[in-house]
Amino acid sequence: MSEEQTVDQPTEGTVAPGSSEEAPQPEVAAGDAAPSSDPVEKTEEAAPVAAAESADDTVTEPELAKVVSQDAHSELTAPIPDDPEPELEPVTEDQEANMGLSTDLSRGIVSPPAIIKQEDGAATMTVNVSKEDGSTGVVQVHIKQELVSKPFVGGWRHKESGKEYHNCYVQTLPKRYFVGDIPKNCRETQTVTTKNVRCQTTSDTSTQMTKTGCWVSDRQDKVIIPGQYVTADEKFSYMLKQVIILQSYFRRWKAQKYVNSIRQDHVRRIEWEKKEEERKRKEKEKRLKVEYQRRMQPLTKEDFDLVYHALELWRREEIENINATKSGPERKAALAGLMDEETQLIASIQRHKLVAKQEMGKKAKRKFLEKCAAPKEWIGFDGMPTKMDTPYTMRAKDLKMTYESLEKRYLTREERLDILLQLKLTVKEHDCKLTKDIVELIDREADLLMRGTKEKNLEGLRQRISSLFLQYIKTPLFNAEAANLLRVPEDPSSLRKNIYYCRGCGNYLPSTDFELTTNARSIGRCRKCKNLDSEGRLREDFSRYRSLLQSIRSAEEAYNDGSKIIFLLTEADLRYLAENIWGAQSVLSQWEDTYDLTLVRWNRRQEWSPWNCVLLTNEEARAHSKLTKPEEAYGPVFTQKIKYRHILGKQYFSSMPKLADYMSKNLTSINMPLPSNAEKVMYGGRKKEAEKVSLPPLTEAK
Repeated sequence: MSEEQTVDQPTEGTVAPGSSEEAPQPEVAAGDAAPSSDPVEKTEEAAPVAAAESADDTVTEPELAKVVSQDAHSELTAPIPDDPEPELEPVTEDQEANMGLSTDLSRGIVSPPAIIKQEDGAATMTVNVSKEDGSTGVVQVHIKQELVSKPFVGGWRHKESGKEYHNCYVQTLPKRYFVGDIPKNCRETQTVTTKNVRCQTTSDTSTQMTKTGCWVSDRQDKVIIPGQYVTADEKFSYMLKQVIILQSYFRRWKAQKYVNSIRQDHVRRIEWEKKEEERKRKEKEKRLKVEYQRRMQPLTKEDFDLVYHALELWRREEIENINATKSGPERKAALAGLMDEETQLIASIQRHKLVAKQEMGKKAKRKFLEKCAAPKEWIGFDGMPTKMDTPYTMRAKDLKMTYESLEKRYLTREERLDILLQLKLTVKEHDCKLTKDIVELIDREADLLMRGTKEKNLEGLRQRISSLFLQYIKTPLFNAEAANLLRVPEDPSSLRKNIYYCRGCGNYLPSTDFELTTNARSIGRCRKCKNLDSEGRLREDFSRYRSLLQSIRSAEEAYNDGSKIIFLLTEADLRYLAENIWGAQSVLSQWEDTYDLTLVRWNRRQEWSPWNCVLLTNEEARAHSKLTKPEEAYGPVFTQKIKYRHILGKQYFSSMPKLADYMSKNLTSINMPLPSNAEKVMYGGRKKEAEKVSLPPLTEAK
């Protein structure tokens, strides 16, 4: 038996020869991914190709070596021996009959085909095989040429001849996958995950009946009598009634749940309203208490404005009563008596003003000394504040302590003499007319103390010493820190650029003594003349609008979007905007308490301005600030009314945009002290480190 007969071959079908065979040999037989007869073991000498042999086989099998790799499925990497391959002789029909080949086609092929015929484009080859009765037969195999690249799965090589035999996978076609137009999914992707669960019934039952050889007790049997037959319509109507009952109960449950939620909301709303009323009541009481305290003990200019405003309201009320109840000489006499009462009240207010002026003067002195003695402070690289005392601040601190000890009362004679001696040594460091006057007054008080003069008789002298020493502290030559806090510069010639004429008092004053409104076209009168006119005639109180302006500015600072116009408005401008344009009441609820009203942005995405605001209460303002499109929320009629008032505000405050642009573009041309809110005005509410700048001339900014 030759080595070509060791590989299984199919009897009929289509096969393809191996890709690396030098000649068409049947040993390159077909098979699938796994060969039909794989070798089980191999040795260094040889490895078998087929395990089954015929009983009459006398041919010695050649030795084979396993081929384990192939480059590009075309050339084997196994070495080719130097000895030439022995040629195989063809087997005749008589030899085939003498061999006694088995008819089992899986045993192998009798002899290799000698000729491959090409007929009508199809290749065929003839294979002789043995049959069961001992005879041989001829099988014609059709060879199908496929242009499919098949993977190499190994094979065997003859050690002596170097001939290679591939596994049968190379003769079969790969499995084809057809993808149709309709997408198809497996069952797992279309259904839920299934599982098998075993269950055990609670009791075993049987249906065995009594029969011959088996008796079953019927004591527990029950006789079941069939009931009335129910049609499908009757069953459906019954189910419908039950469904309606279930729906009614479910809807009742939902209705109860909804009503309970509404009831809870109502209870919470009532509690919130009570708390709000209590809060408003407490705030009003606190505000009235503060106003009463300000009226009884006025200290600041705003306090006296409140007192004069209350006096004016009282005077108007009394005049209305007199005009309504009296006439003729009685009316004139009543008006004269009212004028006398008003004069007495004004005199009392002026006395309070003198006392308040003294108190405020003392506070101003203490504040000035504290600022001079304050250490230099800045934010370090680590974000923490850093403080440093300079020689100038230490000098100011010593002067502050000396002045405070000089202002003390109820001291003994020895303590007072020690303070005077320390003061004398301090001022003697500089020789000038001021220090000589202070030294002369110190010597005079020391002489009077040694003579036993009463302290009540020394109050005037001590006051002169304190005033001169304070003047000494305010002199930049003796206290360098005072130069940064004085309103009047050291060089008076620098004030000539910003001097303006007051039409009220007829004095030439610096520009800081004038107050301008947003629609002012000229300088007008100074602050003192306006205050005097307010006390004598108008007696206006801007405290409520001042608090409203502060709240609006705080809200605009929270936006941090560069809003500038609100920081240029004054209390008088805000009063005109609230009273003349918006009617001093909420546009939604007509609430008239100014302390509960505020001006918020109409469109929160735009900068606050007199033409982009609306007057509402605090609660309404919080709800309005959540709207992104107020035109859609309020409707066309209400929106048209708001737009009309915006037009009025834009006409009255037409110069505001130009003034805001001028203030933001010309920061480098400022040459006067900054007001308290100048940083917010110039930077639109955003806090920045203020540079040493000055305001532009008022004639250019009008």
